[in-house]
Amino acid sequence: MTPNSTPPGLARFNALEEQAAHAALHEVCASTAWVRRLLAARPYATPDELYRAGDAAMAGLTADDLAEAMAGHPPIGRPRPGDPASAREQRGMAGASDELKAEMLELNLAYQEKFGHVFLVCATGRTGEQMRDAVKERIGNAPEREREIVRVELGKINRIRLARLVDDDRQGPRP
Repeated sequence: MTPNSTPPGLARFNALEEQAAHAALHEVCASTAWVRRLLAARPYATPDELYRAGDAAMAGLTADDLAEAMAGHPPIGRPRPGDPASAREQRGMAGASDELKAEMLELNLAYQEKFGHVFLVCATGRTGEQMRDAVKERIGNAPEREREIVRVELGKINRIRLARLVDDDRQGPRP
């Protein structure tokens, strides 16, 4: 790859037909507005350009857009069956004790009762205990503060997922 060439994984993403690119981005983030903004800016010359576009799109989401994005995430400790991304991201809960899983269920329900949506944290690399501590810490937040924390956490998740999308390990999307 020459310094001015687009990495192969990103080139594959750029070459996807609109519908396939939409579907791939929707797997990254369930917000329609976020997906549309990233589609509108294609093609991307570098992964960093794509990540910056994702960050900018995240910063511009309305409360309704954030709610749509959050609806695409299962509760911590309960990854969607058959969803490898969800299972991979929540790996820290896989080996958690039954007590910790029960505590997370209770905390998830209390959080959802207070804020009206699932507890969202970038779980990649976190232990079950760290996720539990995060929900305990954040459940006392005001709704406005929590919405901004969720925006930051979604941005982290989206960056990780975008990196997987354009990774050049030949497992990325194909046109």
